[in-house]
Amino acid sequence: MTWRDDVRVLRRLLALFAPWRRWMIAGAAVALLALLANVALLAVAGDFIASMALAGAAAVAINYFTPAAMIRGAAIARTAGRYVERLLTHEATFRLLAHLRLWFYRRIEPLAPERLQRWRSADLMSRMLADIETLNQVYLRLFVPLAVGVAGSVLALSVMALYSRAVAASTAALLVVAGVLLPALLRRRGAPAAARQLQLRTQLRVDVADALAGAAELRVYGGEARALQRVHDGSDALLHEQRRLAELAGLAAGGVGLCANMALWFALLWALPQVAARQLAPAHLAMLALFALAVFEAVAPLPLAFQLLGEMLAAARRLFELADIEPPPQPAASPRPHDASVVLRDVRLRYADDAPWALDGVDLELAAGARLALVGASGAGKSSVVQLLARFRDYAGSARVGGHELRDYAGDDARALLAVVSQDDYLFHGTLLDNLLLARPDASEAQIVDACRCAQLHDFIVGLPDGYHSNLGEGGMLLSGGQARRLALARALLKDAPILILDEPTEGLDAATERELFAALAQAMAGRTVLLISHRLGALAALVDEVAVLHAGRVVQRGRAAALATQPGPYAALRELYEPG
Repeated sequence: MTWRDDVRVLRRLLALFAPWRRWMIAGAAVALLALLANVALLAVAGDFIASMALAGAAAVAINYFTPAAMIRGAAIARTAGRYVERLLTHEATFRLLAHLRLWFYRRIEPLAPERLQRWRSADLMSRMLADIETLNQVYLRLFVPLAVGVAGSVLALSVMALYSRAVAASTAALLVVAGVLLPALLRRRGAPAAARQLQLRTQLRVDVADALAGAAELRVYGGEARALQRVHDGSDALLHEQRRLAELAGLAAGGVGLCANMALWFALLWALPQVAARQLAPAHLAMLALFALAVFEAVAPLPLAFQLLGEMLAAARRLFELADIEPPPQPAASPRPHDASVVLRDVRLRYADDAPWALDGVDLELAAGARLALVGASGAGKSSVVQLLARFRDYAGSARVGGHELRDYAGDDARALLAVVSQDDYLFHGTLLDNLLLARPDASEAQIVDACRCAQLHDFIVGLPDGYHSNLGEGGMLLSGGQARRLALARALLKDAPILILDEPTEGLDAATERELFAALAQAMAGRTVLLISHRLGALAALVDEVAVLHAGRVVQRGRAAALATQPGPYAALRELYEPG
């Protein structure tokens, strides 16, 4: 990447920060005032102490009230300024954090899931959390130090030049070394390590997430040691890069300190002849020496800021990589559905251009109010039908919902026609009521209770100490499998969509829980068009009018469950495989 690319990325970030520019400018301005107060404190204190010593030696009286007041004022301004600076800069940072996350989510939400399938979920989460946190440093650790460093150095040198141009010139030269050359060197040496650190941190998160998610499978197949070694290797590589960056940061701090001390000695070197020639007051010698030393506070953060610039730019590019993806085209306005019918004609769907067809010419018709079970072995294409109807995937052929082509609906409008209950419906860390209201935020209390009664869940809820305000824990961990499934069903019922899709609703449940859910499903289906997806029906067969068998992306058999069970064919084979005896 060239420096022009880096500038382009930074300008784009500044454009994103524009809504909070007043907070940003206010924070930088107060930081500048705190810096100038500290420089003034040291300079005036040096002049004051030297003047008092000289006056005492010469036994003369001097006005010490004015410099003493200036010192106290500068000390108060420095303390108050640093406190207010922390308030303003951190408030601006938190606002930028919230703004960036919301902006990023709004950019990638229309891309899910079709155009985000190349990225792992842990990688996406890392971009939304860790990368955006890294970008917060752009303001706090780059823009503020840079603005304060430039403005503070110019103002301090201008005042210094009023006393000695030679001292101001030598200090300016060393400020250029500490604030320009040293950061440029650190940027060149540290940028690759900073970028690698970001990549390694992201990969480590992915590896840890994979190891935790697949812990059971790794234990069964003896892969725990290999997964653990991969995490250890990633951690060692990350520590190596962090150690490299820490060494560079130490060198930078030492370099700035060396330049500051050299500026002090050069100030003495240039000022002493002026004092001897009576061109400079003796007390100003100490003032200029401390002035030259203090002004380096303006550029002290810059080497570290430019060292981290590589990591910041890498994080920004990772965000823009996703944010710049064009979302699927959406119609300007969605049609009004005539009914709750579903008609698929020669539908084909696949997950990548070079992938095999997940649906390969599906023909399926579901009249309004009808109940159809779609069965098939794993990989037959059942879940692909759900993704198709939810408008998550593009397709070839014709898919009509409510009498209109599915492509004519905007994504959200198409999904508003469906209520989906799957075996892995996610429950959020919140109350029962919070999780229910996700489906319909404006639902009344009566509507919520009716949905829970229909899902056979209300009696359980009112028996809890906090009722509907009971907290579920992370992922709904405080609920049993059957209770979690009924809560997902209640959420779907509360949505009150005309088409109900049940994707493996009883998978993983014991017989008793399955019977309880069976009664809830029977009541939930009333008055709705129902598509029940499963690889085995069992007792659920009594809930549907017909069964369609999906094999290799095509419907190969259809009819009533009882009739199909007595005929040789795919349905009978599935029953023998999944429901022996």
